[in-house]
Amino acid sequence: MVQIDILTVDYLFALIGITLFAAITPGPNNALVATSGLSFGYKRTVPHILGIAFGFGVMIFVVSFALGQLIAQSALIQEILRWIGAAVLIYVAFKIARQGSLGTTEAQLRPFHAYEAALFQWVNPKAWSMALAISSQFTLAQAPIRSATIVALVSVAIGLLSASLWTVFGTQLRRFLSTDERLRWFYRSMGLTLVGFVFVLLLRS
Repeated sequence: MVQIDILTVDYLFALIGITLFAAITPGPNNALVATSGLSFGYKRTVPHILGIAFGFGVMIFVVSFALGQLIAQSALIQEILRWIGAAVLIYVAFKIARQGSLGTTEAQLRPFHAYEAALFQWVNPKAWSMALAISSQFTLAQAPIRSATIVALVSVAIGLLSASLWTVFGTQLRRFLSTDERLRWFYRSMGLTLVGFVFVLLLRS
C-alpha cells in the first residue's frame, strides 16, 4: 500500500475504503452482534454496537498516537495479546454454541454492555490487526494528533455502520430460525465460526 503524505480527499477516500472493508468483513465483532441481534433484537444490541465503535475508536487513536511503534517492535507484547484474545474468543464461542432456544438464551445470557464491548476490543485479535495496519498507513509524522484523530473518527463511523448492518442481519434470521433445533444449529455454527476466526488469525500472525 502506498503511504499518503498529506491530509487530502485522496487520504480520506483511501482511509474510509480500507477501514470499511476491514470492518465489514466477517470477524469476531460481527459474529457476536449478529448473534445478539438474533437473540435479543436490535434495540437491546445497541449498547454492544456503541461499545464496538467507540471502543475501537479509542483503541486505534491510542495505537496510532502512542503505542504503535512499541507494539510493532515487541514480539512479546504481540504474543501476549494474541493468546489472551484467542482465549477470550474461544470462551465466548463456547458460551454461544451451548445456547438453545430464544427463551433459554434470554434466561441464561444478556447482551453485552457498552463498556464490555469496548474492553473486548483490546483482546480482539482482528481489532489489533486492523489498528496496527491502519495506523501504520494513515498516522502522519507531520500531523500525528490530527491524523490519529481523523483515523479514530472514521473508525467510529465505520464501526457503527458495520456493527449495525450485522445486527440487522441477525434480527432478520429470526423468521428463518423458527424452531429450537434450527436455533441450536445456528448457535453451534456461530460458535464454530468464532473458533475458525481464532485459528485463522493465529495462523496469519
